[in-house]
Amino acid sequence: MIRVSVIALVFVFCTSCSEDSKYVPISEPAAIISLPETPYNYTDLNLPTHFTTNDGGVLASAVNGIDNTPDDNPVTDAGATLGRVLFYDVNLSQNKTVACASCHRQNLAFTDSPVRSLGFNFVPTRRHSIALVNQKYYLRGRFFWDEKAATLEEQVLQPILDHNEMGLTQNEIVQRVSERPFYSSLFLNAFGSGNITHERISKALSQFIRSIVSSQSRYDDGRAQVATRLTPFPNFTEAENLGKELFLKPVAEGGAGCVNCHATEAFVSVNSGPKNNGLDLVSTNDLGAFETFPANNNLRGAFKIPTLKNIALGAPYMHDGRFQTLQQVVEHYNSGVKNHPNLSPFLKGPDGSPQQLNLTEAQKEALVAFLRTLTDPNILNNEKWADPFINQHL
Repeated sequence: MIRVSVIALVFVFCTSCSEDSKYVPISEPAAIISLPETPYNYTDLNLPTHFTTNDGGVLASAVNGIDNTPDDNPVTDAGATLGRVLFYDVNLSQNKTVACASCHRQNLAFTDSPVRSLGFNFVPTRRHSIALVNQKYYLRGRFFWDEKAATLEEQVLQPILDHNEMGLTQNEIVQRVSERPFYSSLFLNAFGSGNITHERISKALSQFIRSIVSSQSRYDDGRAQVATRLTPFPNFTEAENLGKELFLKPVAEGGAGCVNCHATEAFVSVNSGPKNNGLDLVSTNDLGAFETFPANNNLRGAFKIPTLKNIALGAPYMHDGRFQTLQQVVEHYNSGVKNHPNLSPFLKGPDGSPQQLNLTEAQKEALVAFLRTLTDPNILNNEKWADPFINQHL
C-alpha cells in the first residue's frame, strides 16, 4: 500500500511505501490530516432492528419518520469526510485555536465539560454545549437550545460567525478553507468540483453531524435480546432494570414518565418542541425559545430537549449547566420542579401543580444506573468521528 505525502508551498513532493499503512496523509505547513484511502462508511448506519421496529407500546419506539435530513443534502461518505475535517479545523476560528470540536468533544460524546465553553478569545459562550449525538432524529429540525436555527444546515455556520465563539466573517470562512490545499480534492470528492462555498461548507458539516448516531450501548445490547422495552434485559442488573421500568412507565402507573420527553430508541424529543422543565419560578436572564419566537409567550423559559444517549458523559446538565451530577438531575424531577407559568404539562400532577414523584433512594439510584447504560463506546472511540489532524491540539 502506498503512503502519499503532499507537502505544500516550498516543501517537496515525495512518496514512500508501507505495507501496513492504511492512511493517505495530506499536509501543508501547520496542517496535516490523515484520512483513509477509501472513505469511512457514513451512509449505512447499520442500525439494530429495534431502531426500526416498534415494540407495540403506547408510544412509538422506532425512529421511523423522524429523520430531519433534507432531500438536497443526504449524507454521503465523501461529504461526511469533508465535514469531519471542517469540524476539527482550528483554522476556522479568528486566532486559529478553536474548532467546532473544541466545544463538542468525542470523548465526551460530542458535548463539553465546562458549564459554558470558552470561545477563541476565552470569553464564555452563553450556554452549556448541547450534545450532537442523534441530532438527525430531532424531527422538528430546529437547533440550539432556543431553536434559533431552522435547520442543521443553518446552525453549523453560526458558531463560526459568532464574535465570541470562533469569530470569523462569512468571507473569512471561505477564505480560511480555501487557504488549505487539501480541501480542493475533498470538495471535489464530495460535490463534484473543487469550488468552495458557504453552502457546501454548511452541507458537509451537517452531513458529518447527522452521521453521529448512537446504537451500540449496553442498553442497545440488551434491547436486541428482548421483544419489548419493558421486558427485563438479560444483561442488566436488577437496579438497571428497575431504572428502565421507572423511565418508561407513566407517573400514574408508578413510573417517572421520562419517556414522554425522551422517546424512541434514539431517546429524543418527538413532541411539539421546546418545553419548560421547571428549573425556575420565573425566567429572567435567559428566556429560551421565547427569544426566537417572541410572539409565543408560552415559550418563555422553554428549551430544546436533548437526547439522553451518552448522558452520563454530558455533565454538567441543563442549558445553563446548573446540575453537576445525574443524581441532582433525578432529584430535580423527583422533588424540585418549580411552578413556572409555562411548566410542561408532562411535569404537572393531576391538580396542575408540579409533580412530586416521591421516589425512594433506591429508585433514584436505579434511574441513574439505567441512564449510565446509555453510554455508547462506539461514539467515543470510532475513528470515523475522530480528529483527522495529526499536528494540532484542541
